[in-house]
Amino acid sequence: MMYFRRQFFVFMSTFVVLSCSQKNSDQEQNTIDGKTYSQHMAVLAADSLEGRKPFSVGEEKTLRYLKTEFEKLGLKPGNGGSYFQEVPMVEIKSQPTGPLIIEGKGGKVSLNYLDDFVGASRHIRDQVALKNSEMIFAGYGIVAPEYGWNDYAGLDVKGKTVVVLVNDPGFADSTLFKGKTMTYYGRWTYKFEEAARQGAAGVIIVHDTKPASYAWTVVRSGWSKSKLYLEADDNNQSRALVEGWITMDSAKKLFKLAGVSESLLVQAGKKGFKPVNLGVRASLGINNTIKKSKSNNVLAVWPGTDRKDEYIIYTAHWDHLGKGEAVNGDSIYNGAADNASGVAALLEIAHAFTLEKSKPSRSILFLAVTAEEQGLLGSEYYTLHPVYPVNKTVANINMDVLQPFGKMKDIILVGKGQSELDAYADEAAAKQNRTTRGEPDPSGGWYFRSDHFNFAKVGIPALYIENGSVSVAHGEKWGEDQKKDYNENRYHAPADEYAPTWDISGTIQDMQLLFDVGLKLSKESAFPGWQKGSEFKAVREKSMGK
Repeated sequence: MMYFRRQFFVFMSTFVVLSCSQKNSDQEQNTIDGKTYSQHMAVLAADSLEGRKPFSVGEEKTLRYLKTEFEKLGLKPGNGGSYFQEVPMVEIKSQPTGPLIIEGKGGKVSLNYLDDFVGASRHIRDQVALKNSEMIFAGYGIVAPEYGWNDYAGLDVKGKTVVVLVNDPGFADSTLFKGKTMTYYGRWTYKFEEAARQGAAGVIIVHDTKPASYAWTVVRSGWSKSKLYLEADDNNQSRALVEGWITMDSAKKLFKLAGVSESLLVQAGKKGFKPVNLGVRASLGINNTIKKSKSNNVLAVWPGTDRKDEYIIYTAHWDHLGKGEAVNGDSIYNGAADNASGVAALLEIAHAFTLEKSKPSRSILFLAVTAEEQGLLGSEYYTLHPVYPVNKTVANINMDVLQPFGKMKDIILVGKGQSELDAYADEAAAKQNRTTRGEPDPSGGWYFRSDHFNFAKVGIPALYIENGSVSVAHGEKWGEDQKKDYNENRYHAPADEYAPTWDISGTIQDMQLLFDVGLKLSKESAFPGWQKGSEFKAVREKSMGK
């Protein structure tokens, strides 16, 4: 009996050791439990923060809360001795003084504001005007050397107005660019930027619902309100004097007046297309109402050790829409999913790094940015005025709208195929027995619609995830239905509120995945790059001196 007792004791001792070892291993692999996440959500999405709109009492309360929480975690101020980076902005309400008038030998076309066109000016001037500006149809308005494409080749548009198409040639011809996957060259923001670089006085995009991925009503609504822009040293004089859109019907009227065929809309997507002088002139006056204000990004850093001058940056936008039109008696647009969820995750992941037994080799910057809802302005300001050098920034990991739909078998990498960060996400997902995939509708240009995009523009590889759709408990259709319900009933509405009953089990998985990606990057010496064919590859290589 003594032999068997001794053997049983040895067996049980071994079992206990192995069990404890496994438990410790599991703890190391899963450092995020979501307890403080729920606490942060309850504060950040509360009515008392009044929807977290920039320049409001809600901003003051949000900034104070974030600073306090970062201090509690032992993170250092991320901007010298401060946790804040001031972001100067200018609010402009552009109001056309009348219709957009287009005149040529064949007569005149008068386009009405909002119904037929929208137009605005970023110039910090009370009044601006296009007067008899010569109009050029410049195809897609793209200069993309990596695709052998230049719509402005041999073209002088200084002082003229260019008319361009939305999206890029790949939308119509899958053999061009990235096919149905929109590149940045297809985004409307790029069209305005490139026209300004070319010296155009005016730039007008032709709206088309399918390639734009949204109806004219979206354009009309967005452009009927005042807009926030970053305050620039040159008062935005480097931008085109007038930026705007016209409906497809208006474009057809323009072409008819110019005596050119509508087939130009198709020809513009063919290699070798040459711009067309339309032989007509545009006139438009705009009155600007201007107001300058300042908001803040929040920065906190967990310093690294032997490679502490290299940074991984986690981002989430803290702002939402504030107070607005009441819906069912509720006028506070709390923005629980969008994006209290991302900010709570930012704090949760920061906490996880502080629990690691050893500090990371590289430093980790936690950056809560302002004014995402106004056009990604806080992240744009940071990348234009980086606190830490771009060529020392390893990667950006962005969090925007983490949904409480429970555990998913998959996770979506928005912009999958852009950078080598995909492999890091694949590895982290595999640890959770999950799969990764790209967004279902890549022609919508979703990679360019959140704050990570501004990091990509300056060459920093950026990872952005979206909730998966294949629910562990309920299947794929249920998962898709949840997303549809949110988009139709809660997105940018007062109903986007937090409830303690949220199922955050899937959110915990997503946070753990993003933590694992950052942790691995923080222990390495390599810099992940962009994949061949990415429109951001050349920018990164230039910044790295390659």
